[in-house]
Amino acid sequence: MPIDTAAPRPFGYWTATALVMGGMIGSGIFLMPIALAPYGWTGVVGWIVSIAGVLAIGWTLARLAQHMPEASGAIAITGAVLGPLPGVMVGVAYWVSVWAANAAIALAATSYLAAFVPALNATPLTGALVAVALIWLLTLLNLGGAKLAGRVQVITTILKIAPLIAVVAIAAAVGVGGTVALPPLPASGMVLAGLGGAVALTLFPLVGFEAASVAAERIRDPARTVPRATMTGIVAVGLFYILVCSGIVLLLPAAEVAASVAPFQLFVERFAGVGGGLLVAAFAAIAAIGALNGWVLIQGEVPLGMARAGLLPRWFAHVSARDVPVRVLILSSICASLLVLSNASASLAGVFAFAALLTTCSSLWFYLAACVSALVRRIAPVSASFGIAFSLFAFWGAGGAASGLSLGLMLAGIPLYLLRSRTALPEQAT
Repeated sequence: MPIDTAAPRPFGYWTATALVMGGMIGSGIFLMPIALAPYGWTGVVGWIVSIAGVLAIGWTLARLAQHMPEASGAIAITGAVLGPLPGVMVGVAYWVSVWAANAAIALAATSYLAAFVPALNATPLTGALVAVALIWLLTLLNLGGAKLAGRVQVITTILKIAPLIAVVAIAAAVGVGGTVALPPLPASGMVLAGLGGAVALTLFPLVGFEAASVAAERIRDPARTVPRATMTGIVAVGLFYILVCSGIVLLLPAAEVAASVAPFQLFVERFAGVGGGLLVAAFAAIAAIGALNGWVLIQGEVPLGMARAGLLPRWFAHVSARDVPVRVLILSSICASLLVLSNASASLAGVFAFAALLTTCSSLWFYLAACVSALVRRIAPVSASFGIAFSLFAFWGAGGAASGLSLGLMLAGIPLYLLRSRTALPEQAT
């Protein structure tokens, strides 16, 4: 239904920009240096390409939000333009991206907790079991209701920024002092050979930039504010991430970073002492747990909303007396746990990289559908075309395993859609 234009719009440009930056800055960056260590300077190029692609997709989403204010986000837009079944498939893909991200975040939290209790990550299986335990601990917290989970989120949100600022400050000081020699630039052929994988990995920490487009109905002068806030937020966070991640990868030996389980701690410890490293590890662990809490809360909302709209079976719409989508929450955490355990024999870096790639690929279906919808409606054709090309390149870079699994999981939305209930009323617990 159309949005009431008389409704209050409390968010201005700076608040909208904060929404974009807050949606992007998460704990996925805390293990990203491990995954990017083998790429060296190619990783820096990967960041630049990913930021350019995200800017194109972000601009397309912002323009869609302007032209279709009655639709709340890319899922609704896809359904309105391409039909309800594609909308459901995109919604399922987004849901997959959330619980896959939870697997990656739980692994990040485990890595930094192991700085204080090394036994938590003594073997790949031990680390995987601890990550699964964290997923279920936060699931139980969210089963108690959103209010309790929200209090935890407020306490932990700001902590995720502290380790990033520490790394940037140290990297700047080391760079100015000239005490560490940067690795040489690779040949252009080497950059191109690894660029696809670097792009697929660097896209993972950038996911979440669509926040202002989704909240357009609460933003003053959205036609002007949403695009500006989206572009500003993407550029600011993207540059921040380049400084943080590249600082670690380029100022430490690549083999040492790749073998680390807590690269932020390793970096700060090297240049600021053991105490500084442990402090950063504590901040990173708490921030990761807080991020996991927030995403566990979110993982039940998309299927719940789709089921209430009659797009998924009513089974997904079941809520407890506290209005918690118990079934979907538990199902999502089971999926995240299986993702962690399915790769438990691999190294932590390998498990994290695959979870990050699955998150990226699942999110790409979400963004790809929005760009196709924009082309169908002849909205922002240049940025939409670039967004489609970038998405296809990122799929290729992610490899067949992650791309294929994301496609298979998205296609699972077809039988769910066919089995949907004809009623949109939720099933309320007694």
